[in-house]
Amino acid sequence: MAGTVAGAPAGREDDVLEAAARWRREGRGVALATVVETWGSAPRPVGSHLVIDEAGSFLGSVSGGCVEGAVVAEAAEVIADGAPRLLEFGVADATAWQVGLSCGGRIAVYVEKLN
Repeated sequence: MAGTVAGAPAGREDDVLEAAARWRREGRGVALATVVETWGSAPRPVGSHLVIDEAGSFLGSVSGGCVEGAVVAEAAEVIADGAPRLLEFGVADATAWQVGLSCGGRIAVYVEKLN
């Protein structure tokens, strides 16, 4: 994972979407992750975005840092094979503590390749 784009780890939502469009214009492989559902205590609201390029650079946030690493890893696969994924993270899941989602809530994140 390469990390966030310098100078803007979270960014406003319009900055994130503009970065996605710019990266596509530059010819990069790009995936967009969007929070589509939340239950209980969730770090980011529905509609929050994280944009990821093929090199692992990213901008935005879908979890306030709780699950971004897992989402970035899945995004690499989405960019490679083009198949979207619906990811769910929650404290009851065996992987929740591994990815750091200990806030007590659950989130669903849709990851899709941008063409």
